[in-house]
Amino acid sequence: MNKSYVLQDFSEKEADIVYRLKTKDRNVIFYVLLELQSTVDYLIPFRLLLYMVEIWREIYNNTPQHERESKHFRLPPIIPAVLYNGAGSWTAALSFKEMLDGYQDFSGHFLDYRYLLFDVNRYNEEELIRVANLIAGIFLLDQRMHPEDLVGRLQKLSGILRRLTPDEFRHFTTWLKNVVKPRIPGDFSAKIDGILDASNPWEVERMIYNLELTLEEMQQQALLKGLKEGEQKGKLEGKLEGELKGKREVARNLLLLNVDIETIIKATGLSPDEIAVMKKQLEQ
Repeated sequence: MNKSYVLQDFSEKEADIVYRLKTKDRNVIFYVLLELQSTVDYLIPFRLLLYMVEIWREIYNNTPQHERESKHFRLPPIIPAVLYNGAGSWTAALSFKEMLDGYQDFSGHFLDYRYLLFDVNRYNEEELIRVANLIAGIFLLDQRMHPEDLVGRLQKLSGILRRLTPDEFRHFTTWLKNVVKPRIPGDFSAKIDGILDASNPWEVERMIYNLELTLEEMQQQALLKGLKEGEQKGKLEGKLEGELKGKREVARNLLLLNVDIETIIKATGLSPDEIAVMKKQLEQ
C-alpha cells in the first residue's frame, strides 16, 4: 500500500511498510514498523495501536456509507510487526495490555493485541538473500556491519533491488539514508543523499558504483587525515625532545661551573632528581 501512517513526531525514528493480502473472502493487512533507532522504545505497543486505528479509520471513511452501516461490515484484520536491529535484547512489552495499569484486575474488558517482533541480527546472510524481497534486503543491510561492508551487501542485493517497484525503491533509499548513512564516518552526508535521490530500480549498479566511489574517497580522506595528524605529532615530539636535550646541555654546563642546584632548576625547569643524577655522572 503506497502510504505511510507514521506520525510526524516520530518520522526521524521510524518508517513503515504496509502490505495488503487479498484472499478469496477477505483482506488481511500486514503493518511493518521499521525502527530507525538501535535502542528499545517502550512506547511501541501504544504507537502501533495509533497506526492501526489510522488504517481502520481510512478504510471506514473510504467505504460507502450503506456498506459500512450494514451489519455485515467488518474491518480487515491488521497483523502488526516490528523490525528491530539493536545490539541488546528487546525488552518492550509484546502485547498492548501490558501498557495498561492494573490490566490483571480487568481481564476481558479492555483492548489488547500482540505484535510480531523481528530481530534482524538473528538471520544469516544466506537466508536473507534466498528470500529475495524488500524486507529481506532491509534485514540484511540493517544487521551490524562495518561501513566498508555496505557495497558488498548491496551488490548481493542488486537482483532484488532491480525487481522493486519505484515506490518500493523509494522506501528502500529513504530507509538507507536514515539507517545506514549515520553509521558512515566523515562529512559525506550530502553526497550520499544526492546519489540515493538520483537512483532508480533500473540503474542499481550505477547507484552501487557511485556509493563505492564515495566510500573509497572517505577512506582515502581518513587515511590522509591520519597521516597528517601522525606527521604533526612526530614534529611536536621531535621539537619537545630537542628542547629537552637543550635543557640538559644547559644544566650540564652550569654544573661544570659549580652553579648551585636551585639556580639550575629555575634556569632549565628540570627536576631536582634529574639534575642530581647528572651531577653524580659528572663527578665520576
